[in-house]
Amino acid sequence: MPDLSFALADSDRALARDLHAQVAELPLICPHGHVDPRLLADDVPFADPARLLVVPDHYVTRMLLSQGIPPGMLGVPARGGAAVETDGRTIWRRLAQNWHLFRGTPSRLWLERTFTGVFGVDTPLRAETADEVYDAIAARLAEPGFRPRALFERFGIEVLATTESPLDDLAAHAKLAADGWGGPGARVITTFRPDEVVDMEFGGWPDAVARLGAIAGEDTTRYGGYLDALRRRREAFVAAGATSADHGHPTARTAALSRAEAAELYERGLRGEADATDAETFRAHMLMEFARMSIEDGLVMQLHPGSVRNHNRWLHTTHGRDTGGDIPQATDYVHALAPLLDAHGNDPRLRLVVYTLDEYTYTRELAPLAGGYAAMYLGAPWWFLDTPGGLRRFREAVTDTAGFYNTAGFVDDTRAFCSIPVRHDVARRVDAAYLATLVGQGRMSPDEAAETIADLAYHLPRRVFRLDRGASA
Repeated sequence: MPDLSFALADSDRALARDLHAQVAELPLICPHGHVDPRLLADDVPFADPARLLVVPDHYVTRMLLSQGIPPGMLGVPARGGAAVETDGRTIWRRLAQNWHLFRGTPSRLWLERTFTGVFGVDTPLRAETADEVYDAIAARLAEPGFRPRALFERFGIEVLATTESPLDDLAAHAKLAADGWGGPGARVITTFRPDEVVDMEFGGWPDAVARLGAIAGEDTTRYGGYLDALRRRREAFVAAGATSADHGHPTARTAALSRAEAAELYERGLRGEADATDAETFRAHMLMEFARMSIEDGLVMQLHPGSVRNHNRWLHTTHGRDTGGDIPQATDYVHALAPLLDAHGNDPRLRLVVYTLDEYTYTRELAPLAGGYAAMYLGAPWWFLDTPGGLRRFREAVTDTAGFYNTAGFVDDTRAFCSIPVRHDVARRVDAAYLATLVGQGRMSPDEAAETIADLAYHLPRRVFRLDRGASA
C-alpha cells in the first residue's frame, strides 16, 4: 500500500503507522453501498476477472469512455440488450492496454491493492502481462475461498448495507435470513431508497406509484394512501433489518407544504401535468415527510444531493442509469435545509446524515450546520471525493467547526465488492496521518488519537447508523 503519510515529519509518520496498525484489523462497518444482495444470497462463483472488476465499475468504464472506448466494448450491456463485447479476456486486455490512463487515480490504487491484497497477484498490469494477471485472478476465482460469502468473512465485514427500492420484494435478504447466514458478527441489511416513487422526473413515475400501492395494499391514487404505502414499505424494510433510509435528490432543498398543497401537487404528477418546478417542490416536501417518518420509525435519514444525473445523455440513452454519466454540481445547504432543520434539527430522535459532491461547502455550510444542530451529521466524502486527497481535505475542512463526533464515519459507497477492504484501509490510513499531524502540533495526545481513530473506523458508524438496533431486530 502506498504511504499516505508522505507529507509528515518522520516522528509523525511513525505515529501514523502505529495508529493505523491499531485499527487495521478492526471489523468493517459498511452502512451505505450498492453491492447487489443477490451476490451473497446466491453465493455463486464470480464469472471472470473482467465481469468482476471492470464491467460493473463505472469509475473504470467512465475513464475509458473519456478516451473514446465505449462501454459496450468493455462488456457493459446496452439498454434492453447485450454488450458489444462479451469475452472477458478481450475486455481485460483492453483495460491493460489503456492502464496508463489511470496513473495517479484512486481507481488504480483500489485495483492494484485488490490484485495484491485480495488475490495475491503481484505482477504489475500492463499490455504484455494482461493474460498473466487475468489467468492468475481467474484461478483464484475458481477456488471455494473466493466465493462471495467466503470473501465477505475474510474481509472482516461486520455489517454490509445494500440499497433497495420500496418496489423491491427483498427476496435476496429473505434468502440470506432463511439460509441462516450471517448474524451479529456478519450481517447484510437493506436500506430504504424511495427515489423511484418520489421523483416525478423518473421515467414511468405514475406506474411506479401504482406498483407501490399494489405491493403495500394501499390506494395510491390518493395522497394519503401514498404516504400510508410508504410507511408500510418502511415497516417491511425495518423488519428485514434496515436501520436507515437514503435519498438521492438533485438538490438538498426541503419545503413544508400544507396537506392540501401536497395533495394537489401529487395528483397533478399522477396526471402527467407536473413540470420540473413541480417535481423539485414535491421532492423537497417529501424530505420533510420522510424526516417525520424517521422520527416515528427510527430509520436514520441519509441525503445524497448534488448530482446532475445522466448528464451524458448519449450514455444514458445507450446504456441506462448508473453507468458513469453523472456530474457533480454546486449545492446549497444553508437555505435548502433550513425548513427541515427548523422543524426537526434539534430533535435527537432524528439522525440526518448529509453528504456532498461540492467540497467547497464543507467549511462554509456543512461543518457549521452539523456543529449547530443535534440531528445532523456529516457523511463521508463520496463518489468523486472518496480519494486519498479528498478524504484528507475533508478532515482539514470540517474538524475545526464540527469536530470528529459530528461526522458519521467512512462509507465505501461501492458496487465493486472486492474493493471494500481496500477503500476502508485507505480511509483508515488517511485518518491516521491526519491524527498524527494533530499530535505533532500538540493539539491532541497519542492516547486521544488512538481512541479517536478507533471511533472513526468502527464505533462512530455503528452508533450513528443505529446498527445495534438492527442486530436486536
